[in-house]
Amino acid sequence: MGEMLRPLGPLVCVVGARPNFMKMAPLVRAFAAHRRLPGVVLVHTGQHYDLAMSERLFTGLELPAPDVNLEVGSGTHAVQTAEVMRRFEPVVDELKPSCVVVVGDVNSTLACSLVASKKRMPIAHVEAGLRSFDRDMPEEINRLLTDQVADLLYTTERAAAVNLAREGIEAERVHFVGNVMIDSLRQHLPRAIAPANTLAIAGADPTLVGGEQGFGVVTLHRPSNVDSPDALAESLELLYEIAQRLPLVWPMHPRVRANVDRFGYGPMLGRAAIALLEPQGYLEMLGLLANARVALTDSGGIQEETTALGVPCLTMRQNTERPITIEQGTNTLVGRDRARAADCVDEILRSGGKRGRLPELWDGSAAERIASHLECWLAAKAGARA
Repeated sequence: MGEMLRPLGPLVCVVGARPNFMKMAPLVRAFAAHRRLPGVVLVHTGQHYDLAMSERLFTGLELPAPDVNLEVGSGTHAVQTAEVMRRFEPVVDELKPSCVVVVGDVNSTLACSLVASKKRMPIAHVEAGLRSFDRDMPEEINRLLTDQVADLLYTTERAAAVNLAREGIEAERVHFVGNVMIDSLRQHLPRAIAPANTLAIAGADPTLVGGEQGFGVVTLHRPSNVDSPDALAESLELLYEIAQRLPLVWPMHPRVRANVDRFGYGPMLGRAAIALLEPQGYLEMLGLLANARVALTDSGGIQEETTALGVPCLTMRQNTERPITIEQGTNTLVGRDRARAADCVDEILRSGGKRGRLPELWDGSAAERIASHLECWLAAKAGARA
């Protein structure tokens, strides 16, 4: 008689920072709908450590409360990565997961992948193969290393497979499934909160978003744009230039707000038509983006969401790991070039600007494709052990 096989352990699904929540929510729902898949244990590393905002995001996305919160908090990249690893290892030892599912490119993604790899636990990386080819970005290192140790690499665009092949990753590990971020967007767009309501609740003037010119949305958080006095001054001057053309709504990252105060740049913002808000929930941001004339950002997720919404996006970076948003979508790289950004906004106000088209498989069913594939993969793996 053969050796008795233990039941499959749970799917351990890891979230760490804000962008992960939007990607994991449709996956958790899809996994639950597949009865042959093991149950889900949702682990929040606490890398995003604003408890109230985390709860607001979970609620807006209809994501169940995490089963485990590692409560790691802030720190340098090295400290945060190491602390996630230290706290995640006992979770893996206890649960013995059938697969660890990680999304995106934050420190938690890499840290939990490293623990799972050393424990010989299968790893599925959702949003694999994206590359900016800029190793000054910590996220690029996270992406590169996570893809090397993952067993299943689920990609959002076909070019990702080319990147992975160049890095020696076998084609059978790579599966083109589409974009789970767009799954969330499509599901929740009918519930998006009107911009005027968001501004009114935040104590800002709601008429800013009701003018003939419309309004723009700003999100900035990357150190290259906001952490040095010179870079932040250039970013603010660019935004001031755009605010002469149409009002801007800026839910400001806490670190950026602290830097504005630290560098004495408050007066630069005070002279422009920019509504400064606290960080907003998912439904509030979705409403702002869906109704904006333009987004100015350094966020990868915003590049994708604006492409799906058909809203022009000006990315304040020199590169992007999401080239499909430029080639097929609504995105244009402007860096911190004020003249280029102003010309782009003038064109948007004249003609509507770049509209693009929806990329392949950005259809709201990416999570279902992942769940179906993972179900078959785990079944085949269990059969091989029998």
